[in-house]
Amino acid sequence: MAWQQVTLALAELDADTVESALLAAGAVAVTYTDAADQPILEPAPGEAPLWREARLTALFPEDASIERIGLTLAAQLDGHDLPAMDVSLLPDREWEREWLRDYQPMRFADRLWVLPHGADIDTGEDVVLRLDPGLAFGTGTHATTALCLTALATRPPEAARVLDFGCGSGILAIAALKLGAATVLATDIDPQALTATRENAQANGVADRIETVMAPMAPKPGQFDVVVANILAQPLIELGAIIAMAVKPGGRLLLSGILADQAKAVAKAYDPFVEFDPTAVQDGWTLLEGIRRRD
Repeated sequence: MAWQQVTLALAELDADTVESALLAAGAVAVTYTDAADQPILEPAPGEAPLWREARLTALFPEDASIERIGLTLAAQLDGHDLPAMDVSLLPDREWEREWLRDYQPMRFADRLWVLPHGADIDTGEDVVLRLDPGLAFGTGTHATTALCLTALATRPPEAARVLDFGCGSGILAIAALKLGAATVLATDIDPQALTATRENAQANGVADRIETVMAPMAPKPGQFDVVVANILAQPLIELGAIIAMAVKPGGRLLLSGILADQAKAVAKAYDPFVEFDPTAVQDGWTLLEGIRRRD
């Protein structure tokens, strides 16, 4: 089945009103996209900001009447001018497999592979982690995750107790276990992330060595040999003492989700606790790696 794809600029119109109007007109899905390449990286708690210039794209059944859609929109918008609609026909595809076009096997530090399920390549004696994209963040394609995977593969956490603070899909927790960690505690504020982590751990044969806990939680001081936190700069700063103190003296800390120009501010928040090595940078993102100071 093909679909009618209707795209319109939000302009000065209220986003919720336009979305409701599209749904009232029979849309089966509505998505927002940026019309001007404006990044929104770190909204404040409780905020859900939109781009200054946003587009809405709605999918309608192939036989939907564009004229009727326009009339319904005009009625719902209560006197506001109807934005110009760009209409195109979207051929049906096997959508559940579309992600495979961009999600290819990835290798980190010449020893760790992240592969989609079903990928069949010769990985030799390397460590293999299998993961398909899901609702929770983390497949290895983003620089923040790639930096952490490279760091873990370069210095494997053998026999270590690891904390994955903000686990997303569980990719870093599972990688740590595959690379020799004894156990991992994975925590996140999103219940979907914990579900994804458990499912991915099961699929990779490491579920018996991982525990998932809903955040917020305060780990016991000095409980972990390695702590990895791939979140964002502001929560890393705000939670600096909690995250740093979770690492045992002489233990290792990995911080990611940090833009290059945020690295100094994040490092400053951890300076009383951690001595950092030179930073690693990829695509404008920074990894801070260091050792917990001994008292």
